[in-house]
Amino acid sequence: MRLLVQSIRDYAIFMLDPHGVIVSWNVGAERIKGYTAEEIIGTHFSVFYPPEAVAAGIPAEGLRAASTEGRWEEEGWRVRKDGTRFWASVVITALYDDGGHLRGFGKVTRDLTERRSMARALDERGVLLARLVQAQEHERRRIASGVHDDTIQSMVEVGMRLRLWGEELPGAQAAAVRALGAAVDGAVHRLRDLAFDLRPPADGLMESLGGYLEQTMPGAGVAYELRGVLDGEPPAEAMITVYRICQEALTNVRKHAGAGRVTVELASLDLGVHVRIRDDGAGPASVDGEAGHFGLIEMRERAEAAGGWWQIRGAPGAGTTVEFWVPAVPRTSVAG
Repeated sequence: MRLLVQSIRDYAIFMLDPHGVIVSWNVGAERIKGYTAEEIIGTHFSVFYPPEAVAAGIPAEGLRAASTEGRWEEEGWRVRKDGTRFWASVVITALYDDGGHLRGFGKVTRDLTERRSMARALDERGVLLARLVQAQEHERRRIASGVHDDTIQSMVEVGMRLRLWGEELPGAQAAAVRALGAAVDGAVHRLRDLAFDLRPPADGLMESLGGYLEQTMPGAGVAYELRGVLDGEPPAEAMITVYRICQEALTNVRKHAGAGRVTVELASLDLGVHVRIRDDGAGPASVDGEAGHFGLIEMRERAEAAGGWWQIRGAPGAGTTVEFWVPAVPRTSVAG
């Protein structure tokens, strides 16, 4: 029986003591979660749960339910050794000896990330998400065109007239007009930034992110590096979702982090796109303001709406890492 359990690769099968500490580990657990037996035995099993699940008391609730009902089952996000998440089916079973005493728990975990991504690509939510993303991008394009072709041009004309008047008016009146002109110029600059942020990504995710970094980071004094290789170009809705989350994260780096350098890494993982954005700035507390807080919520909501996950970590003065994953399964290829 020990040989059978230890040799199974498709399921993580291990035992916990009555307090939730890991006391055994099989090959499947190492393959799915990334830890060797030497690294993980003796550690509490809550290490596999995302921080928000630990804060909500889900690991402890699972053990309580299993000890009361005999077993506890759920699906949810779990965390690998490298910090990435996977969608897991989990069963915890209470283990009693012949005397009826609780000896611990058996825990079986299966990685369902790819299956979930495939199903999401085909279900109604995936279709609705694709339509919603395309509608949002169409509206962004319309607003950007209106701002660039109408509002900005009108304000540039106003600024030019104010400069001409400033040259003709005397003393104090000229200074007041010049101040108005400077305010108009500042508004034009902000509107141009807005129009740039609203425009859709170019052809290719890496190309689009490279262009965005090139346009925004040097002016803010932030050195940047973009690296990664994708197995293929993600479908349009996944590409746009990844691009918009990156855009929001990089805006926080540029405006709030006080960073001197940022690194953007992309990789294909679990039929999706995994992204890490790391800076050397002031840490997560630097984006706790109202605008920064709203941006964090928007990033999380975009990733979760797409069927993925998002997280932020760091320490004051030690920089920030924004990490997320979204599925990228074309519905046509799945259906075919």
